[in-house]
Amino acid sequence: MNAAPGAAGAGRADAHRNREIVLRTAMRVFAEEGTEASLGRIAQRAGVGAGTVYRHFPSKEILVEAVLAEHIEDLVAAADRWAARAAPGDALFGFLLEVIEQSAGGRSFCDALTADQGWPRAVLAAATQRFRAALERLLHDAQQVGAIRADVRADDLSALAVGGEALRSAHRDRVRGTRLVRLLLDGLRARDVTKDETFRDSPSARHESTALSHCVECGARLLVHATGRPPRYCGPTCRQRAHRRRRAG
Repeated sequence: MNAAPGAAGAGRADAHRNREIVLRTAMRVFAEEGTEASLGRIAQRAGVGAGTVYRHFPSKEILVEAVLAEHIEDLVAAADRWAARAAPGDALFGFLLEVIEQSAGGRSFCDALTADQGWPRAVLAAATQRFRAALERLLHDAQQVGAIRADVRADDLSALAVGGEALRSAHRDRVRGTRLVRLLLDGLRARDVTKDETFRDSPSARHESTALSHCVECGARLLVHATGRPPRYCGPTCRQRAHRRRRAG
């Protein structure tokens, strides 16, 4: 005899709830104890049987992938919240700070997944694509209002997030570590300057040309001539757009 539709629906709801319990518990256990924690340990902390864990996540690698994908999906939701409640520039910087804050310890997850030949995995790849799309939307909106440099790309922001998390974790003082991260991110802000800023004693300042390689307005590659004043814009449209933004500011 087939189960009643109501019973089947209740069974699916229980299964979904158990999966969420296991997943959230695994996130806490991995954060506290590392990815070496066993599935049995996670089942114990979740208050479910080991069979429940194995039914949803047949191996440690599958569970680690699901945990990291869930973490990324949480960040995608955070990007949507920032976009809805803050001005474009504030939304982008607030989101980047949240990514850095929430990504502490994430390196162990990546190391666990890349240790085998199954990388990249479909679930994690899909979550990563959604994260990149959300990041690109925030970046585009911030650049449209002139809140961030036009030559910044989404890959740059991802790299800064990784570096910011390492910088914050390396500092003994958590508050000062966060302050350094803010100073790092401040370099993304659009500023009205008349020359390319370099450190006085950097190799580029001593041995290389200070000519820009990309348009400061749209990021397009510049055609640099051997003589004459180095260009800052790819054409009159970008030059006029930058001039109007400076006057409005």
